Amino acid sequence: MAKTLIIPGLFGSDEGHWQRHWLRDHPDAALVEQVDWNRPRLDDWRDALEREILRHGIVDLVAHSLGSILVANLARRPLARHVRSALLVAPCDLDPTDRLHPGAIDFGAMPDLPLPFSSLVVGSLNDPYMAFDRLRHVSTRWGSRLVDLGYAGHINIASGFGRWSHGYDLLRVLNGIARREPARAQPIEREVMDRSPVPSGLA
Repeated sequence: MAKTLIIPGLFGSDEGHWQRHWLRDHPDAALVEQVDWNRPRLDDWRDALEREILRHGIVDLVAHSLGSILVANLARRPLARHVRSALLVAPCDLDPTDRLHPGAIDFGAMPDLPLPFSSLVVGSLNDPYMAFDRLRHVSTRWGSRLVDLGYAGHINIASGFGRWSHGYDLLRVLNGIARREPARAQPIEREVMDRSPVPSGLA
């Protein structure tokens, strides 16, 4: 059985964040801890993630913001073969993030290689960390399906996302897709889903 790894972004996920609720609601899930949540360095964060993947074997990844960019950086890493699926919520664009938090992150260039595992990007029309047109482009480059939540901000506490049970539905649907899809290294056609509690067209 795949282990679910919860991967926060810059500054971690505070108490009340949907990722913290996820950990309480799903005792089999595990948090990927980072030594420094406030000054992320790609090599350090990726090492921590890969240690957890190696520890648990086959995994599903649930990432938010910069955590989604961390996951996308696994594209050509050997341990990517242990990833069954990735739910990537509100990925941040590195340039706007650097402007909002000058000097805080050292993540290099925005990853744009196709992901070799099934992935679902969940985004918002008014996310200050990623314009929606840019999100569409990034999702296509990653070979990810795209779910549009409408005007949902950064899909965090500030935009009203506490316990987000819809996310649990999305991962279940994504896991169903992963079971039907072989491991892949080529992009698939992007799909913008509707905003129903369980996205139509994915089941």
